[in-house]
Amino acid sequence: MSVVRTSVVDEDTVEVYRGTFAAEERRRDAGDELPSAWEGVLFPFTAALADLRPDGTPARDGVIPEIDLPRRMYAGESTEFLGPIRLGDEVTQTTTLGKVVEKSGSSGRLVFVDVEREYAVAGETAIRSVWHDVFLEQTDADAPARPPRTDPDAAAFAEWIDELELDARQLFRFSALTFNTHLIHYDRAWAREVEGLPDLLVHGPLTRILLMDAVRRHSPGRRPVRLDVRAIAPVLVDRPLRIAGTDGDGVTRATLLDADDAVLATAEVDWE
Repeated sequence: MSVVRTSVVDEDTVEVYRGTFAAEERRRDAGDELPSAWEGVLFPFTAALADLRPDGTPARDGVIPEIDLPRRMYAGESTEFLGPIRLGDEVTQTTTLGKVVEKSGSSGRLVFVDVEREYAVAGETAIRSVWHDVFLEQTDADAPARPPRTDPDAAAFAEWIDELELDARQLFRFSALTFNTHLIHYDRAWAREVEGLPDLLVHGPLTRILLMDAVRRHSPGRRPVRLDVRAIAPVLVDRPLRIAGTDGDGVTRATLLDADDAVLATAEVDWE
């Protein structure tokens, strides 16, 4: 199963992202190269309202088959940067179903699904990505929460650290920008009472871009060829966060930490 869509990279879309999450960056105009990972704000979701699951995620999108588990979470993404995408380019996105693997874990059934995307300009593939999602059973409100993995060394031995904190306005804007209707990002009652979280969840795809943005800021003039992101634990709204980075052997590694050194996400960037 695959879906093919074509769209022109719009300056306004890029500016909305920049103005909300990367105000320190210069404005991009027609002909400028799209920063790495910002393709994640192109091609917003298009599933009709009738094709959404109760949690607001797509049930039928022409790519992923319907899966009989109530919760869907972003688990990470692997991206290859093969060539530039510029503002004003006509881009063709081809989305295809990748691997579907069912497993059994401590919390019950899980289904891991890969979604493969290619972004082409003038017939040449510029970016290739594999988005990893996991479908899970309903949360048991009485089950004890699994303690997060901590890594104090990630910050203690970092070569650089960026601090950030995301609020509900930013989460709303990213939902609107990408047409992401997952209730966990804007409905606090759903996040707390149904998903069992303390508060709203920061989008995994947004976390991915923010990690790449931080790495890129600390590596001016370098061109990434690959980005691998893993979502480890929930990233919550209105919490102080840190991105700690180190360089070595042509690879930059970044770790997203909370105030207690819990590891929330990791990224590895390979350079040209």
